[in-house]
Amino acid sequence: MNTAVKTYTDYNGFIEALRRAESAKIRNKSRIQQDTNILHFKPVTHADMETLFPYLCMENGRTTDFSYAGILMWVDYFKYEFAISDDTLFIKGVVENDTDTTAFSLPVGKLPLKESLRKIREYCRCNNISPVLSAVPEYAIEELEEAGISSINPLEDWGDYLYDAKMLSTLSGKKMGKKRNHVNKFDSLYPESRIEPLDASNVDKAIKFMTIIDEEGDDVAMAVEERLMTRKLLDLIKEGDIRLEGAILMFGDEVAAFTIGDVKNDTLFVHVEKASRAFEGSYEKINKEFAAMMTARHPEILYINREDDSGDEGLRRAKQSYHPVEILKKYNIAL
Repeated sequence: MNTAVKTYTDYNGFIEALRRAESAKIRNKSRIQQDTNILHFKPVTHADMETLFPYLCMENGRTTDFSYAGILMWVDYFKYEFAISDDTLFIKGVVENDTDTTAFSLPVGKLPLKESLRKIREYCRCNNISPVLSAVPEYAIEELEEAGISSINPLEDWGDYLYDAKMLSTLSGKKMGKKRNHVNKFDSLYPESRIEPLDASNVDKAIKFMTIIDEEGDDVAMAVEERLMTRKLLDLIKEGDIRLEGAILMFGDEVAAFTIGDVKNDTLFVHVEKASRAFEGSYEKINKEFAAMMTARHPEILYINREDDSGDEGLRRAKQSYHPVEILKKYNIAL
């Protein structure tokens, strides 16, 4: 009798243990499911860009922040990382005008924006950081407001200059008269100059030319960083990157200028343009010739994005002198 009672008690204990184990398993499964819904970021590498690029092409705007080289060139400076969840690309980095603050790009992909923002908020909650979007294109503001945000702050000096591609490639019209004159002056001074596509066969010339650019360039931190990033793109061209396209302006064996860009949808993004002061009109010449080369190669190009002026007055005047059709405004947004 005592043995029967003892056996019965052990059986109840066994069942109870099973129930506890099953409950723990359910809780653990729920926790795992919850974890899989939290974004998991990893650093952006060159090898990742072919995965990211189709998502970038889904983005509706023309700002450089969603271009191939716009990300690749500045991946270290802005600490870019990415996650893909529910066929949607999330990019994490830092605020464009405050590199000590974590921020996210506008999500791009198939998820509704409201759901994408929920994922960002959840990630920030789990990591104890403030949910902030940076360099948000103006076209997205209305939908973000409908989805619910805390505040909007314009990035005053970070608007991209957008130009009519035909105007830059031909320099036609009265407004472009001065630019045509500079190009004509270059042609008269250096009649034997030639323009070549920049590729692995001649990129070493551009790499060597960067020594002259360093000597002529500013020593401010951002300018130094930009030259380092330029070298990075040149190295990638040397390795055979197929999305980076450029041109090099030669006079005999000397490099007068070179430029690097990439194409997304109907827009050419010009990320790098370097010219020697020794060749009068070289900036205007490389600008026009690259625009002409790329619009001939890619007939879909309607616009050329020549990036922002970073608040530099001289750069601002130079960019405005080409008569942009629009300055693409950007914003920081607290969720």
